[in-house]
Amino acid sequence: MEFSLSHILFISSLLSFLYILFRPILLTKTLNLPPSPILALPIIGHMYLFKKPLHQTLAKISETQGPVVLLRFGSRPVLVVSSPSAAEECFTKNDAVFANRPRLLAGKHLGYGYTSLVWAPYGDHWRNLRRIATVEMLSSHRVHLFADARREEARHLVRRLLLAGGGGEGFRVVEMKSALFETVLNVVMVMIGGKRYYDGVSGDSEERMRFKEIVAESFRVSGATNIGDFVPVLRWIGMDKIECKLKELQVKRDNFMQDLIDEHRRRSKSEKMNSTLIDVLLELQENDPQNYKDEIIRGMMQVMLSAGADTSASTMEWAMSLLLNNPDALTKTQAEIDRQIGHSRLVEDSDLPHLPYLQAVIKETFRVCPVGPMLVPHESSEVCSVGGYRVPSGTMLLVNAWAIQRDPKIWEDPAKFKPERFFDFDGKKELSYASMPFGYGRRGCPGENLALRVVGLVLASLIQCFEWERLDDEMVDLTGAPGLSMPKAQPLVARCRPRAAELLQHI
Repeated sequence: MEFSLSHILFISSLLSFLYILFRPILLTKTLNLPPSPILALPIIGHMYLFKKPLHQTLAKISETQGPVVLLRFGSRPVLVVSSPSAAEECFTKNDAVFANRPRLLAGKHLGYGYTSLVWAPYGDHWRNLRRIATVEMLSSHRVHLFADARREEARHLVRRLLLAGGGGEGFRVVEMKSALFETVLNVVMVMIGGKRYYDGVSGDSEERMRFKEIVAESFRVSGATNIGDFVPVLRWIGMDKIECKLKELQVKRDNFMQDLIDEHRRRSKSEKMNSTLIDVLLELQENDPQNYKDEIIRGMMQVMLSAGADTSASTMEWAMSLLLNNPDALTKTQAEIDRQIGHSRLVEDSDLPHLPYLQAVIKETFRVCPVGPMLVPHESSEVCSVGGYRVPSGTMLLVNAWAIQRDPKIWEDPAKFKPERFFDFDGKKELSYASMPFGYGRRGCPGENLALRVVGLVLASLIQCFEWERLDDEMVDLTGAPGLSMPKAQPLVARCRPRAAELLQHI
């Protein structure tokens, strides 16, 4: 049988296409790479498999492929880890190897060209930023100094709810999402610049309006999928619109923060008294201008706003939703607060260590409804081994915290909200990587202490001061919104009624 040129070209094209399709399988076997789904398409890789929400899709893939899976997100190799033992291996033996961040568009435009604390590669610059965060901004001493700000904002929130629906002693319907978010934003901004931007009473100044616009735009942009991170050709031909929005947003955020810094710089030393974080950093700038440039200060402030406010507020909204769906747990939490504190005063920061059931409620909320179902991405700086498999240099690491924290091999009734499980769990060191709301290793969240204090104090204040009910007999919807973060898809709306009259005297 004779083959024409057209036959030869067709066969060559077919073989080339089959090679491209099944090349990952061949490499997996020969290079001892982690297992992958059979078919990786040209250009998009395994992204054709993805459905929203991503963490659930990746959990299903791990059920068939194993707890260590290698995928291709377009042009990027991505290691997905879904077991405590594999996560521990990444953050202990390979902690330095996975201490880098992938170069994503958000890091390029919102992270000052990959130089901010969140996005900087592992090295001397990042170590300096980490030192500033942990020693100068978020140390236990510094967090303690801002206890009054947290207490005042918790009381402002209680007053806001007391006035809802005209006040009075009866039940009032309240929308919790915006109330909680604005409370946390105020806490962070008082720490940063000494200003509250949400008070619900006075009219909005031009500065307040500007701030609120930036916050709203940040939400719109961060909720979008940056497909250009994984399929660069879309950026080259102008189909990915997110990059332009990121650039515009960063200009607004940067100008706002610089104006705030300049305002503090103009104050006299007697006016400053190191009362805000900007004042603290400007004081350090005078002695060490190289390590405390305005750009670094702006970047640190933006990290606190973007990483701290939304996650803490969403955690509290999830916690209240879970408690409303589990009234026995709500009753136990309220009884513990009454027993430890009573009705003669309001809860304080110093009370939180003495409220173990409340702490268990918060931990169980982190487990069942993690705001960050996938930990912030890491990237390998060299070849390493995870789960006995070879992981190439430049591989993005995604730890599926949602899958780990709902693994039935680890957790009894994993979908059930049961705070009591943490009274036994905390003593099991071998399961320390089974719950990881703040990440682990060198790049774990330095704001954990602050976040736990804000979440604990606000939740305790709401539960101490009000009786809470669902709107009706229907359970609160626990559907999460799609994306890399997991806020509630439907904002929480609930009914609350003031409790003991003697408590209200302290508001």
